[in-house]
Amino acid sequence: MAGRAQRSAAGPAPGLPLLLLPPPPLLLLLLAAAAALIRTGDGQNLVTEDVTVVEGDVATISCRVKNSDDSVIQLLNPNRQTIYFRDFRPLKDSRFQLVNFSNSELRVSLTNVSISDEGRYFCQLYTDPPQEIYTTITVLVPPRNLVIDIQKETAVEGEEIELNCTAMASRPATTIRWFKGNKELTGKSEVEQWSDMYTVTSQLLLKVGREDDGVPVICLVDHPAVKDLQTQRYLEVMYKPQVRVSQNYPVQGLTREGEPLELSCAAFGKPQPTDMRWLRVDDEMPQHVVVSGSNLLISNLNKTDNGTYRCEASNAVGKSHADYMLFVYDTTATTEPAVHGFTHLPNSAEELDYGDLSDSRAGEEGAIRSVDHAVVGGVVAVVVFAMLCLLIILGRYFARHKGTYFTHEAKGADDAADADTAIINAEGGQNNSEEKKEYFI
Repeated sequence: MAGRAQRSAAGPAPGLPLLLLPPPPLLLLLLAAAAALIRTGDGQNLVTEDVTVVEGDVATISCRVKNSDDSVIQLLNPNRQTIYFRDFRPLKDSRFQLVNFSNSELRVSLTNVSISDEGRYFCQLYTDPPQEIYTTITVLVPPRNLVIDIQKETAVEGEEIELNCTAMASRPATTIRWFKGNKELTGKSEVEQWSDMYTVTSQLLLKVGREDDGVPVICLVDHPAVKDLQTQRYLEVMYKPQVRVSQNYPVQGLTREGEPLELSCAAFGKPQPTDMRWLRVDDEMPQHVVVSGSNLLISNLNKTDNGTYRCEASNAVGKSHADYMLFVYDTTATTEPAVHGFTHLPNSAEELDYGDLSDSRAGEEGAIRSVDHAVVGGVVAVVVFAMLCLLIILGRYFARHKGTYFTHEAKGADDAADADTAIINAEGGQNNSEEKKEYFI
């Protein structure tokens, strides 16, 4: 017996295989894991989803079990404090409320969510070993304030103004879009971060014209926590007057000699024009023209009234005008002129963008000039023809009367007997008795 005991203590008997066993603690863990696999061999597992919620709203956390075997479910907060154990709430936070409890689900709601509630929440299933899965709550914070600052409350046409739109304290950072009416514009944004919050400022540079007066400029926010958040400012633009001349009489047809002519002038601007006057371009206003406010009246037209009549209007921004081209026709004229009346001459190249505000038709000034040139050309042609005819008649007349003639220098010598007596008898005491010849060419 003692020998066997010694052999056992010394080692295995010769010829027997060596069996290696793990240390006792590790062996126990392996046996526990095998037992857990035997108990959960039916495939129980936990399922949950991440939650995104707007600050102040309600978040719902759901822990579900597939192939449940009535194991205990519990929910833990990010600090791993138990919120619910089955249907019991150990945590003293009344914002957590039980929505549903069963063997296969634990559903809990969290009201009035704040940023401090953000983080991982753990669902645990009491199996052996326990199963665990986590869900993440993400809290969105919409912009707390949306403001448009404008560089100048009132702008003048042609100026470039600066607008800034600020969306404060949001999470995540917002995207700012600009619109002028229905047209989208491009701005430049800057983002500032304060702790977990973001402030976004977008700058817009805008060159304004008279057509922008009263048009809204809109700052629109794109953010997952809010829809259709926007603010707007209406543009106020001052511009030079727009001048329009209209013919009151005659309503249609020619402006003939002896008939009256009445014109009226209307001007619109911002601010409203305060000074309006009539003048005649490149000439003085005829004395018989009557100007009454914005109206001009010529009671009895004549051809000396031909010319350009201008209505000028001005305000604090500048001055503009519109012209009326007057051409007086004979009383017998019956043909409607190709062009007649109104023109609007812009004061600058920028005014060409706003169109002709009068009732004028294109090319009137050139047409009236062409009428004047035609009349002058006809008169010149007639004068030249008459002068040529006169020169021809005079040439023929002088050609027929060319020859010799006697002067009175030898008067009284016709009855003399000889030359000496003729010289003595000649008037004026002439010493030369030769017959003189003169030619007129």
